[in-house]
Amino acid sequence: MENSERGDEGGGPDPGGAAKDSEAEKHKQLKEKLNSQEKGEQEITVCQKERSSPGSVWRSGLTLSERLAINVSGMRYETQLRTLAQFPDSLLGDPRRRLPYFDPLRNELFLDRNRSCFDAILYFYQSGGRLRRPANVPLDIFLEEVRFYELGEEVVIRFKADEGFPRVVERPLPATRIQRRLWMLFEHPESSSGARIIAIVSVLVIVVSILIFCLETLPEFRNEKEAREEYFYKYHTLPKNISESMPLPSSAFHDPFFLVESMCICWFSFELLMRFASAPSKTLFFKDVMNIIDFSAILPYFVTLCTELAKDNDATPAGSLAIIRVIRLVRVFRIFKLSRHSKGLQILGQTLRASMRELGLLIFFLFIGVIIFSSAIYFAEADYAETTFVSIPHAFWWAVVTMTTVGYGDMTPVTMWGKLVGSMCAIAGVLTISLPVPVIVSNFSYFYHRETESEDNTEYNHISPSPWEGEEEELEEPREEEGDYHGMEAICQGNAGEPLANQV
Repeated sequence: MENSERGDEGGGPDPGGAAKDSEAEKHKQLKEKLNSQEKGEQEITVCQKERSSPGSVWRSGLTLSERLAINVSGMRYETQLRTLAQFPDSLLGDPRRRLPYFDPLRNELFLDRNRSCFDAILYFYQSGGRLRRPANVPLDIFLEEVRFYELGEEVVIRFKADEGFPRVVERPLPATRIQRRLWMLFEHPESSSGARIIAIVSVLVIVVSILIFCLETLPEFRNEKEAREEYFYKYHTLPKNISESMPLPSSAFHDPFFLVESMCICWFSFELLMRFASAPSKTLFFKDVMNIIDFSAILPYFVTLCTELAKDNDATPAGSLAIIRVIRLVRVFRIFKLSRHSKGLQILGQTLRASMRELGLLIFFLFIGVIIFSSAIYFAEADYAETTFVSIPHAFWWAVVTMTTVGYGDMTPVTMWGKLVGSMCAIAGVLTISLPVPVIVSNFSYFYHRETESEDNTEYNHISPSPWEGEEEELEEPREEEGDYHGMEAICQGNAGEPLANQV
């Protein structure tokens, strides 16, 4: 019997044996199903318990207190899931976004990114949103890493503000096509070659105007201008019989400096009118500091022109010479027009703006020192009959030039106590000035290097850090269910209750 059964087994298939195998397979599947149901009930129970507590539970059974391994270019990090879950809209905080970078073989996230920057990125999660750039990482590289980890636009704006970037206000472009082209032509020199040519012409005109302003004060050219001003003043102040007999000076319209100045003002006026006509917002145009400087640069010319044309009137100008000279002094502000085209002047302005607190402290320290040492030098030199320190206000000038280490020598102490006070004043001035200066120099260095780093406009294509490049599109998105979090690493994990870092 046994032989026949063995012969049957060897000769052909046994229907009874196949049925037994089928029943065993069904029994095994049923057992696995019951185990999975029981395990699911246990997970639901754990979820309900954990949700009632401060921490939450993921569908995979992983609590937020468990750890996640992150490999950044060979440098391995471990952090708790609840640390990353503080920012669910970021790359590492969202399980779906970090899914393409998960390596199931090593059971870790692999990111082929900058390791020095990741220390700051991980600290951002650990500190609850504090982003600090490492000193050895350039600004552009760190910003690229911040955008890769998708920390959010608000974090980028806050980081730029902490780094000293001016707040960028988006201004609308003009509505019409012609106005837009004129605006880009005169306001943005980097927009086209024509805009660059206009910017170069504007810089040359500014330089010529400043040279004219300086050269016309030379004694060889100053006599005729002073003669015209003196004639104009005496003509309206002296009696008619005397003023009419005075020889007429040459007209200002024949002065070559005035002609060159007129051509420069024509260009400045044309440039200002073009920008005003094409400006998208006239209110913002008048609020711009650079436009106020442009208007102040051409105003003295028209005031001088009106005075030249009004010489034939019989009205007596009160204090006209002093007013005209003060107005002409405003022409020196044309040099600030160069800041529109000069990065160096812009960096200097940003440095002064960022160092206002230090400059205020410097002035305050100088003020205290001037009061103290001017009082001391007055009483120290009070017994000397021929002293130049006749009062404390008279000693203010000496204290200022001594503390700033200028020392003109027009006021000097003579007595022993006066010289002692002068020595202490000089030493205190050096210490007072040297304290805030390093901060100002540091601000200038920072803005200078930031400007040079931002000049690199080359586009670089970063290598994809995903180990499954080309396969992300084939991955099916997980089915959404109710709950706070969606499991991600569970599809590649071994034991649900075991930490990810220990399953490698």
